[in-house]
Amino acid sequence: MEHGWFAWIIIGLVAGLLARWIVPGDEPGGIIVTILLGILGGVVGGFLAGLIGLGGGGFIWSIILATLGAVILIYLYNMVRRRS
Repeated sequence: MEHGWFAWIIIGLVAGLLARWIVPGDEPGGIIVTILLGILGGVVGGFLAGLIGLGGGGFIWSIILATLGAVILIYLYNMVRRRS
């Protein structure tokens, strides 16, 4: 099942919340930054999965990809924030 950009944004909202649960800690941006990183993670995860041929795995697979993308982005965001 292929998802369009809008679907990846919606999935990214869910993924951002899941990623925040996976990567605990105090974030200055709070839930808004987490959701934005989740949306971005969903879009990036969907795009990259499509490039390597893993994008058509259904809803659960999409949530997994988006959550992984969001976890990575939250981790990178926290690393950059700590260096500042």
